Order: sequence, then C-alpha cells, then structure tokens
Amino acid sequence: MDQSFLVMLSNLLHLHNSLDPTTSLLSDTLSSATTTASATASSAAASSSSATSPTSLLYSSSIAPLLFFTIASVLSYIASSRPAPSSPTSTPPASSATASDYSVSAFRALSTEHIWSLDAPLRDAHWRSLYGLSYPVFTTVVDKLKAHIASSNLSLPSDYAVAMVLSRLAHGLSAKTVATRYSLEPYLVSKITNMVTRLLATKLYPEFIKIPVGRRRLADTTQAFEELTSLPNMCGAIDTSPVKLHSLPNDQKIPASYRCRYGYPSVLLQVVADHKKIFWDVCVKAPGGTDDATHFRDSYLYNRLTSGDVVWDKFINVRGHHVRPYIVGDWCYPLLPFLFTPFSPNGMGTPAQNLFDGMLMKGRSVVAEAIGLLKGRWKILQDLNVGLSHAPQTVVACCVLHNLCQIAREPEPELWKEPDETGPQPRVLDSEKALYFFGESLRQALADDLHQRLSSR
Repeated sequence: MDQSFLVMLSNLLHLHNSLDPTTSLLSDTLSSATTTASATASSAAASSSSATSPTSLLYSSSIAPLLFFTIASVLSYIASSRPAPSSPTSTPPASSATASDYSVSAFRALSTEHIWSLDAPLRDAHWRSLYGLSYPVFTTVVDKLKAHIASSNLSLPSDYAVAMVLSRLAHGLSAKTVATRYSLEPYLVSKITNMVTRLLATKLYPEFIKIPVGRRRLADTTQAFEELTSLPNMCGAIDTSPVKLHSLPNDQKIPASYRCRYGYPSVLLQVVADHKKIFWDVCVKAPGGTDDATHFRDSYLYNRLTSGDVVWDKFINVRGHHVRPYIVGDWCYPLLPFLFTPFSPNGMGTPAQNLFDGMLMKGRSVVAEAIGLLKGRWKILQDLNVGLSHAPQTVVACCVLHNLCQIAREPEPELWKEPDETGPQPRVLDSEKALYFFGESLRQALADDLHQRLSSR
C-alpha cells in the first residue's frame, strides 16, 4: 500500500480520537502500520480485530467510528488498486517517444553531432524514416528556405521548423499530433506548416518544376520516351488525381463541387511528368468534382500551349506532317496537336490505331507511377488534413519535394494505388475544332508510321 495513504488514514483517525476515545485502539494500530509501508490493508484490519472485539469497534457510542472505518476501507482499496510507481532508474520502451525526443535540443544533438557518427546509408535511412528524405536532401531544402524563414521572425530555428513540417507531410500527421510531440500550440504548428509549404510552392517551384524547353533536356526526354514507346518527339504524359480532403464534423460546409467521382471531398491535382517521373508542370486549381478536360483547359499550361508561348524548336517530319513535341493523356483529355489521346478506349480501332494506343498508354504509365510515388512518399496527400484555403499550396509543396527526391535518386517508396479511372470522352469545343482536326491528322500519321516501322522489323 502507498505510504502516503496510510499516513492519511492515521491522521484522520488521530483527529477523530480526540473526539471519540473509543477508536484509539484502531488509531494506534494504523499508526503502527504507517511505519511499515509494505503492510496491506487486510493485515492492518486483522491486527486491529485481534486486540479488541469487532463489535466494540463498529458499535461505539457514536456513529463517527463507522463512518471513519468506511472511509478507511475505501481509501485502502484505492491504494491497493493503484499501479506501483516505476523505478526512477527504469527506462521507457524504445518505441514510446516523448515530447523531449522532439525538442530543439534533441534535434540539434541529432542533426549536428550524432548524425555524423553514422555511416551514410544508416544516417540517410534514419532521416528518411523521420522526414521522408535523406539528410543531404534535407539540408538542401533548409539552405534554400533559411533566408526566407529567418525574415519571418520565427522563434524556432529554420532547420527545426522544416523538420517539423516534413515529418507532418511524410507521415500525414495532424497539427494537433505534431503540437503534442513538439510541445507547441496547434495553431503555431499550422502557422509554421502554412509558411513552409507556401515557400516550397512559390520560392522553389520555378527551380525544380520547369517545362523542358532547353535543347539538351528536351532531346534527352524525347529520346527516352521513344526508347520506351517507339513514338518520336513525346516529351511528357499528363494525368489528374483527386487529393482527398480530411473529413471533419463540419465537412458539409465544403461545396458539393469538391466531391470527386469516388464520392469524397477533394481538390484536383494535374501533373505532367517526364520519363524520370519528374513533374515539369503542376496545377491544383479546381475542386475535385471537375472533369479532367475542364481542369486542363482552365490551366496555365493550356493557355501557354495554345498561344504558342512555349517555344519548342524540335520539329520532326512524319509522312509529310510537321510534328512538334507533344504530351500524351488518356481518353478523358481533348485531342490537340500538342496532346494526343487514344483512338479508342476498348481496342476497336484498326491494327495501326490499336498499336498506337498501346504504345501511347505505355508512355502514359510514367505519370501514373509518378503520382503513386508522390502519394506514397508524402502520406498527407492520402488524407489532406489542412485548411481548404491551404490545400493547393500543400499539394504543390509535396510535388516540389517529390522532384527533389527524384533528382537526388532517393529510394522509391511503395506506390500509392489509385482507383481505376473511367470517364467520357470530352466534347470538342468550337474554339478547338481547327486544333482537333489538325491533331487528328497528326495522330493518324504517327500511327501509320509506327505500324509500318514495327511491321518491317
């Protein structure tokens, strides 16, 4: 029994003894019990009953002894039910992390001292398990954001703030969970998350998400796609993916337009990826209920491609047609001279058309894998637990980090499996009719050329 409870009982009965002398024997017995903390409540009661009759104790001239004995019994039971306090020298299990494990001092010791005593593979594996990327890539992010974070007068070190946000993005943690770990207020965690993701989405986007317009990069990209698909001048693949918004008690306030085809509220992510599964265009502009074609037509990329703002000087001649670099998409996108889609969703075309469709979808597979890597590496995108107004920048920030990891050749995580996508073919807009017919002739020329080349082998 806890000694403090015995002392409490003794003092209680000594107090009553001054009012009712008939209970002095019980008081003396409990006073004796306090000198040996290991004595149990039952042994104390037994020693009391051996010295005097139970009847003389319970049925005294006052009702107070009965009341005091009842209180003593209840407190004794509570004391015996309490778990034994752990030894001061005992250590918690390795798997149970405390707030001190995430303090600034603990992080500083890990990042500036302990980290350099580890072999590089072990060091980077440990860092990835915490923050989703290796230590060198982490320091790159910190170095590029340090000046911007410092100018915000944040009361935390820049690398500590970045680590906190990356741990949230990598593990999909809520602001409340991170706040508990780091001994901060949830509103402050949300504020730091919004600041760091905004910096990633604005300051680092131009550096790490760029259209391949340079001759060398464009040549490398088209050559890699041609080796994969046998289709010349392909420079990317486009696709969209709904990013699920975290369900909240007030999610009924989210407009119905955010409900995607799978039934949950989301924002729509559109990306274009190259053969290395690196995004060279990212757009998060529409609610999840928007169809792919509408999202693409509203994007900045569409405006640049249709206006000729993107200058690709790599043209090839295919059966008398001048074919500029192009991207490929699935059946849900409009057919345009710079965006080719399959002839048929179910293989009902000619042999040349079916062959073209198979190769086109083979090239498109890189963007599906890139999205799977994105959501597998940054788990917050599987259930986005940030405010709706900050959702787009959080998604774009994860895309920037994805590109950093791909450029640095970070190990690829298990792919997040997207549901099978289905949808109708988009209608041809009046403003796109000329582009549609031109794209149709180019696509047929590519299909006939591909069939002839592969048939002659």
